Amino acid sequence: MKVKSLATSGIIAALYIAVSMLIAPLAFGAIQFRIAEMFNHLVVFNKKFFVGIVIGVFITNLFSPLGMYDLIFGLGQSVLALSITIFAKRFIKGHVKQMIFGTLVFTFTMFLIAIELYLAFQLPFLYTWLTVAIGELVVMGIGIPIMLALNKRINFSKLIED
Repeated sequence: MKVKSLATSGIIAALYIAVSMLIAPLAFGAIQFRIAEMFNHLVVFNKKFFVGIVIGVFITNLFSPLGMYDLIFGLGQSVLALSITIFAKRFIKGHVKQMIFGTLVFTFTMFLIAIELYLAFQLPFLYTWLTVAIGELVVMGIGIPIMLALNKRINFSKLIED
């Protein structure tokens, strides 16, 4: 990994952690609004952002009240949804369509977080899937115009070397 890519991944991870910890009570639990999830859209611009996002999720989940469950299920959900989003870029053209697809993938895969919450706190699976999925849908949906606006200023595609 080149120095610029490593540094950019570190910055993305640090931003993910900082934003998550800033609103920590809302980042964990049956009702979640983990604002940092909007950074998941970065993989639409360059798949190399995957590393920084995953590191950010991992370190953030070290502080989770769910303990090992969040390291397994939370990280697993992120890796799965990011991977599907990156793979689908081959078939979906345009950043907006790719981000909408990614939002739907992340929202659907929140069933893994619902399983985690069921195992950790015996919360009802379907209700919890609904609540965490709504939170994810809202955050990722709001994240689309924010990331598009930031991309106009920063040009995410060129931020990490290919």
